[in-house]
Amino acid sequence: MSNKLDHSMSLANPDTKGISTKQKIALAIGLIGLLILALALLNTNFPNQGVFLTLSLGLITAGTILFANEAYLTKLEGIKNDGVWFKSISSRGVLGWLTGVGLTAFYIVLYFYPDLLGMGTDGAANTGLIGLFDPLSRILSGNPASQWFVYGTLYTIAIIAFGYKFILKYRHNRYQQIRTVSVMFFQLGFAFLIPEFMARLNSESFSLPYYDLKNMWPLNYYNFDQYRIDSFIKAETIGLGLLIFGIVSIFVISPFLTYKFGKRWYCSWVCGCGGLAETAGDSFRQLSSKKMSAWKLERWLIHAVLVFSVVMTTAVIHTYLGYDPNKYWLTKDVFLLSVAGFLTLVFAGVLFFKGKELGKDAKYGAIGFFVVIVALIGMHYTGTTSEVFFLKAGGLRSAYGLYIGSIFSGVIGTGFYPILGNRAWCRFGCPMAAILGFQQRLFSKFRITTNGGQCISCGNCSTYCEMGIDVRSYAQKGENIVRSSCVGCGVCSAVCPRGVLKLENDKLDGRINSNEILLGNDVDLMDYVNKK
Repeated sequence: MSNKLDHSMSLANPDTKGISTKQKIALAIGLIGLLILALALLNTNFPNQGVFLTLSLGLITAGTILFANEAYLTKLEGIKNDGVWFKSISSRGVLGWLTGVGLTAFYIVLYFYPDLLGMGTDGAANTGLIGLFDPLSRILSGNPASQWFVYGTLYTIAIIAFGYKFILKYRHNRYQQIRTVSVMFFQLGFAFLIPEFMARLNSESFSLPYYDLKNMWPLNYYNFDQYRIDSFIKAETIGLGLLIFGIVSIFVISPFLTYKFGKRWYCSWVCGCGGLAETAGDSFRQLSSKKMSAWKLERWLIHAVLVFSVVMTTAVIHTYLGYDPNKYWLTKDVFLLSVAGFLTLVFAGVLFFKGKELGKDAKYGAIGFFVVIVALIGMHYTGTTSEVFFLKAGGLRSAYGLYIGSIFSGVIGTGFYPILGNRAWCRFGCPMAAILGFQQRLFSKFRITTNGGQCISCGNCSTYCEMGIDVRSYAQKGENIVRSSCVGCGVCSAVCPRGVLKLENDKLDGRINSNEILLGNDVDLMDYVNKK
């Protein structure tokens, strides 16, 4: 007879069960792989770097796979989010905070102190952790590793290994399996392998910039720097093709796919940030704040970042354009007028067709539009060949890269997974998410339909919404969910025990029914009320 007393009075038995022996072995295997990386960080001289790198990454992946097999294949298919609030790592406990501090420290070193990772400077050979990755980097691109190659490799391993875990966890849901395979494919192929192979093609007479084909502005804001544009032009047909593809992606491909499928086509199926959040960050999705104050902060912050990215990109392009129309087909003045004209056309169209529907949001949009237009006027009167607003355009670009591209998206966005949830960057800072959300709210066919008559108010949907949406409030009313922030991950539907929620693409008419109260999809009480 056990001497340990169970003091829980709950029929649901909330007490977290300990991990099994097989899971302990899996953890030990993964930790040995991490130990090799830690030893490399301490400048351990490995006799064969390629062998030890393969061993390290292999052990980390194998440990994750074995742990996932024991965690999910021993259970029946179905909802597996049980116990998350009783585990230290997934409920802001000690393990959660230690993990968050560790990830944050890694990102700070990666972005700002790569020499601590062994990055060689002034032609010196790499050492430490970066040196351990040299053999793999030379195989793929022919060049020694950098801190970004190390990051990209670990990033890809994390998405693939934890993506396998995610597939097992949601193996009862075909949609989750397909989209997870999709983000694994795009990360491995488009974000990791293809750019490395492109670098291998470079020579003295041919040079292509490192290019992730699935990234588009404003995520790849650096793509419009002068040195990048010069590189594309220098690469002639291929380079110009890539540049044109990038521009077409912004103005044609992305809006069309968002119209057809919502922002989920990118945020949940393609994007690397979203891919890491959905796989390695899945254990922390319930930590996303559902407070009204968080929602208000989200709306102001993410659109402020978008305005900053528009102004910054326009300023950078403006500085390297000329004034003489005989030398430049696109002069500074023509460019600024074109940007102003395009934004005015968009804003006027939104007010005309959707102004009544947006209500107060249209007024807030006017503030952002006004800020951008004032900034464009300022560029016209203060811009020179290297300055804008009497500041170095490069400094403006560097500020954006430091505070938004590095600190926000990396240090906070990923390092704070165990504290703020897995989509802090996507929710509060990503300008791409802001643009796609704007398009989704206005003209996308995508919506999540609800059957209020079936809802039992269990709250699973709201708890596991990584974007902080109170899904249950929509479900209780039978109201369609059409939100700018919704990334269409579908986890709310996957964890619903009653099949209340369904992801759909349908005609635009009737997708927003916020003035209606439906108990079921087949009954509209407002029809009866209006007839009285």
